[in-house]
Amino acid sequence: MSTDEPVVARTLLVVDDDDVFRSRLARAFVERGYDVRQARDGEQARVLAEQETPEFAVVDLRMPGSSGLEVVACLHALDPTTRVVVLTGYGSIATAVEAVKLGATHYLTKPADADDVELAFSRRPDEGDASLPIREDDAPSLARVEWEHIQRVLTDAGGNITVAAKRLGLHRRSLQRKLSKYPVSR
Repeated sequence: MSTDEPVVARTLLVVDDDDVFRSRLARAFVERGYDVRQARDGEQARVLAEQETPEFAVVDLRMPGSSGLEVVACLHALDPTTRVVVLTGYGSIATAVEAVKLGATHYLTKPADADDVELAFSRRPDEGDASLPIREDDAPSLARVEWEHIQRVLTDAGGNITVAAKRLGLHRRSLQRKLSKYPVSR
């Protein structure tokens, strides 16, 4: 006698304003057996999550409208057991700490693929990054450290560029120019 109980797919919400990246990541997770829903922005993510809270979520940090941090807070408020991984091309220590405080399980910088995200889902939050291999060439560049410091000060200033510029001892326009550039990776 066999029990043919239907296998329930794990639910995943992918939130990213980059249509190509979002579609590719969603397709990779569908191939891994996930039931995937996609959202282009924070509002669409909120609506989908209110219809059915996902077990897992991948959230881009910077999107038009609601920020990824707001989406993380919303998902955590709807269901604190949702495992959320925040993805961003603008990684900083300040935003990583803020994302975890708001309920994210882990934080990854782009480029990240489905393997990276699934590994982050499987790690316990108290493991930190100890399970990831550490290479000697992972030391951040001076430009990267500067970028992270600017992001931390900007976060502490509540996103107010004028206040952040004053705290950094920079002219407001100089800070705006720095913020408009992408950080140089390693």
